[in-house]
Parts: sequence; C-alpha cells; structure tokens
Amino acid sequence: MFKTIRPEDIADNSFRMIGKDWMLVTACTTTEDEDGTIRTGRVNTMTASWGGVGILWNKPVATIYLRPSRYTKELVDSSEYFSLSVLGEKYKTALNYCGSHSGRDGDKFGPAKLDVEYMNNIPWVKQARLVLFCRKLYAQPFDPYCFTDEKVMNQNYKKDDFHTMYIAEIVKVIVDKR
Repeated sequence: MFKTIRPEDIADNSFRMIGKDWMLVTACTTTEDEDGTIRTGRVNTMTASWGGVGILWNKPVATIYLRPSRYTKELVDSSEYFSLSVLGEKYKTALNYCGSHSGRDGDKFGPAKLDVEYMNNIPWVKQARLVLFCRKLYAQPFDPYCFTDEKVMNQNYKKDDFHTMYIAEIVKVIVDKR
C-alpha cells in the first residue's frame, strides 16, 4: 500500500538511502499518438549509489549522475521524466544484478525478479519502499577542466567516461506504508 507524501516528509537519511541502500534509476521511451495518447516503450533500470536530494531553484530536486556508456542514460536523455526507487535490504541481489548487467542486451526486470509499474507513464519498481518521480530540469556532462581536485578526476575517470549530471524536480513521492 503506497501513500503519497511531500518531498520534505521523506524520513530517510539521504546519505544512507543513496550511498548505502542504493536506488534504481528507471526510465522509458515514450511516443505520442496522433490523438495525444502517450505510449510507453522500452524501459530500463540501473543501480545508482551517487546522487543527492535538496532544494534548487525553489524546488525540491534530486541529482543523479550517469556515465555515457549506460543504456539507462539513453532513456533518461530521451524522456522528460524518470523515477528513483529505493528498495529494502532484501533486494541487494537484485540491485547488484541491475548494476552489473546492461539493459541494452535484454530485460533486467525478469532476471532480477523485479516488477515495473507506471504512474502517469513514468516507470518505477513495484518492490520499492520509497519512490521519487522526477522531471528533468538540467543536464550537464562533467568537464575535466572544471575539476579543482585532479586526484578525484584521476581516480574516477581513468577512461575519460565523465558522468552527466541531471538535476530533476521531484514531482511526486510515494512510500510503502506496510
């Protein structure tokens, strides 16, 4: 049973929620029919442990960081919306699977034993205990010339595969109240 809450009512510690529990970034392609009907297409999810939540531009926002090689990045780039699903500890195996296999090669949901649901054409993971529905506001690839600590760059970008940062407005939050 999910309940809608305000972003400021999220009880989780964001450092633990993102850095330790991890989250699934889920997005899909959409098309619009001539009559205005939106149809969802290919969906994918990936595990993320880098990100944040806060206030920017007077809006509740989430930030995520995606490498150019990730299939989910293609879907996030082609869509206005994506979701961030936080699952319980018992789903660590599923989270590991979604972080180590590419959706480009096939469906991840079946092998990970996860179910995808849709809310207003935004895909999310049914097994989540907390879901943030997000609308993209800004995207910017990291620029190697902007690093003020070269060590951080060298440790994280040996292949020059710089993340793109996405800032997204949190438009809805649901929490499992079971």
